[in-house]
Amino acid sequence: MQKVPEPGVAQIVRVPGICGGEPTVSGTRVPVRSVVIQWKYYQDFDRVQRAFPRLDVPAIQAALAFYESHREEIDHLIEENERAAYSAD
Repeated sequence: MQKVPEPGVAQIVRVPGICGGEPTVSGTRVPVRSVVIQWKYYQDFDRVQRAFPRLDVPAIQAALAFYESHREEIDHLIEENERAAYSAD
């Protein structure tokens, strides 16, 4: 049986049909890698929240905490995504 998260507690999930199964903030299609990229640019919760209005500060913190414990995987996803964006021309 799947555990139901407490209201207001952000979780990072992997759902095969959402963003290719990469880690996202639960209930959204916001990939952890996207939150990390915004955080690297701005290092400001308000600025990141403006980029992703559906995320509250605890959700952003959850994404950043996930990144800290899965840094190699998320950095690889960021690199893959950037490579794909530049090779699309």
